[in-house]
Amino acid sequence: MSHGPRSGLTAVSSALLAMSRHLEVRDVLKTIVASARELLDAQYAALGVPDDHGGFAQFVVDGVSDEQWKAIGPLPRQHGILAAMLQEATPERLGDVRKDPRFGGWPAAHPDLVDFLGLPIRDGDEVIGALFLANKNCPKPTGTCGFTQDDEELLGILAQHAAIALTNARLYERSRELTIAEERSRLAHELHDAVSQKLFSLRLTAQAATALVDRDPARAKDELHQVATLAAEAADELRAAVVELRPAALEEDGLVATLRTQIQVLDRAHTARVTFTGHGVKALPAAHEEALLRVAQEALHNALRHAGAEHVEVTLHRRDTGTVLRITDDGSGFDPRTVRRAGRHLGLVSMRDRANGTGGRLTVRSAPGEGTTIEMEVPGG
Repeated sequence: MSHGPRSGLTAVSSALLAMSRHLEVRDVLKTIVASARELLDAQYAALGVPDDHGGFAQFVVDGVSDEQWKAIGPLPRQHGILAAMLQEATPERLGDVRKDPRFGGWPAAHPDLVDFLGLPIRDGDEVIGALFLANKNCPKPTGTCGFTQDDEELLGILAQHAAIALTNARLYERSRELTIAEERSRLAHELHDAVSQKLFSLRLTAQAATALVDRDPARAKDELHQVATLAAEAADELRAAVVELRPAALEEDGLVATLRTQIQVLDRAHTARVTFTGHGVKALPAAHEEALLRVAQEALHNALRHAGAEHVEVTLHRRDTGTVLRITDDGSGFDPRTVRRAGRHLGLVSMRDRANGTGGRLTVRSAPGEGTTIEMEVPGG
């Protein structure tokens, strides 16, 4: 929530920098709304992103408590003043929005809005949102608007930069969707290779046991034991793939709970001991949390599938001004320089890209026979 008016170039600069700091669409929307309300000293602010069906795909408010928002009910439709801003793409500055002929009322739990300032957010010729403020915190005669022409011009500047930030966030999310699709394709390929090999071996071993059961029962028994081992390994591969393919519940549960749940499943699915410790970490921007989760998944995949680790330890903790994720295993290890020269990456390139994308850094420590430690630090938390 905002805590009072700010003015001048410093305040405008802070608002614009805050908008450019986020990559997730919803984070950008929240920052735009909070910045606008603080900058123009209004009681309420909201931003709606229209859908194609007369409603809003997203609608973010500032100045309304969670309890009030729940009591208000469903998202508004595109009607009245909101429709005018979206369809006519013109600013609206009113002394009392309730007296405007286009006013259509609001739910009983909705706070009273009086003076009103709204602008469309445009990307070229396309209107991609409606940003509005209500109830300017200043003395004003009845029926007059507390928002001035200067306020309208300032909000116009904010709306222009909001359009850039929102467009960039949308492009980022589309890029991330493509990355997720590529990861799922990779997992499907690995699943096919790993499980197909196990099932092929399982079939050959079962055939051998069948041929030996009459003439050499002892060897047939050994082959059947091998069948059981191969079946268990195939089940492990399937369980691990299901964990990786399942969407992470970051938005609902947060990073710590999501990591803990996934690592508990991996611990049950594999013979290796997989543990997690997380403490003192607050909520991070959505992009940072997803990057940390994906790096953890990649490192766990390497430790459990390739390194033959017997114990993998994952920790998440605060350090100075950042949050640190560390994955340590006692597996076979590798020489990072040899891996690079051989053109093999073990996912290290994507891990570094994710760390760099958050303004963080990735450290890899490993040697043949000495296990591996992967550490990623991101700002915040």
